[in-house]
Amino acid sequence: MSSFLIVAEGCWRWWGGILAVTAVSLLLFLNWLPQNRVYQAEAGLGSEAACIGDVTLAVIGDFGDASQPEADVANLVHSWNVDYVLTTGDNNYPSGAASTIDANIGQYYQQYIGSYTGSYGPGAAQNRFFPVPGNHDWNTTNLQPYLDYFSLPGNERYYDIELGPVHLFALDSDSREPDGRTAASTQASWLQTELASSSAPWKLVTLHHPPYSSSTNHGSDPTMQWPFAAWGATAVLAGHDHTYERLQQEGIPYFVNGLGGRSIYPLGNPVPGSIVRYNLDYGAMRLEANTYCLSFSFYSRGGSLIDSITLYKPDFFANHLYLPLTAK
Repeated sequence: MSSFLIVAEGCWRWWGGILAVTAVSLLLFLNWLPQNRVYQAEAGLGSEAACIGDVTLAVIGDFGDASQPEADVANLVHSWNVDYVLTTGDNNYPSGAASTIDANIGQYYQQYIGSYTGSYGPGAAQNRFFPVPGNHDWNTTNLQPYLDYFSLPGNERYYDIELGPVHLFALDSDSREPDGRTAASTQASWLQTELASSSAPWKLVTLHHPPYSSSTNHGSDPTMQWPFAAWGATAVLAGHDHTYERLQQEGIPYFVNGLGGRSIYPLGNPVPGSIVRYNLDYGAMRLEANTYCLSFSFYSRGGSLIDSITLYKPDFFANHLYLPLTAK
């Protein structure tokens, strides 16, 4: 299990207590930081230690509906000038058909899609759009329109790819996945092996069905509660429930990100580990990553910041003279 550091005003707040910071104690503290751990700063508290990414990613989920909310979210994503777009599934409503896929996806995101043959533009010279399949994508001819439309690594249902300092592991969490969806499946064995062999600073897992969720519509999916942290994942991002939620499980952050444009679901009582829940409007996540830090931020389609969290490697603090300390 990872350990976390919360950067608070005028002090470093450690899970077990508070350490007041002076010039001397700060130097001692930085030398003491375990080098094999990741540290975490909440929104607002770590704003002085901004994470300037070498790569910027957008994450959208449950979006493919050719609707005004989808257009608004897409415009938000375009305004960020991102390097890559990731999805958490349900890219093509209502049933994953070939007749709707270009209007639902290409109309809004063609400039990121490699080998694009749709009717909304030239596409990308290299693929910069990395989806995962959702249950709606699977509803036509065993996912065939999805497989035909995208050009993805591996078997295209689940795959991995390095995006700068981020190593992405995209899963197929649908029950129709031929290689299974349990923690003992062929797909899970592949993930465990690939995570263990990756030397990337940040290892992100994307999938559709959320291992943990506080929505009353679908809620947590126990089958997908794989030991992601123990296998080496940095964070897990899912969709399926049309909400935004940030949770903490097994020492790493989990996200539900399903407000990409289709509809909005209700929230129920928070499940254990839930930290932030939101369902007032559509939106998308923006990720900034470099070797030393990775930030996750969720924005509403109007551009309002709803939630943000940043993960830091110890070297971030060792290589920055100006630290997030506020003098009172």
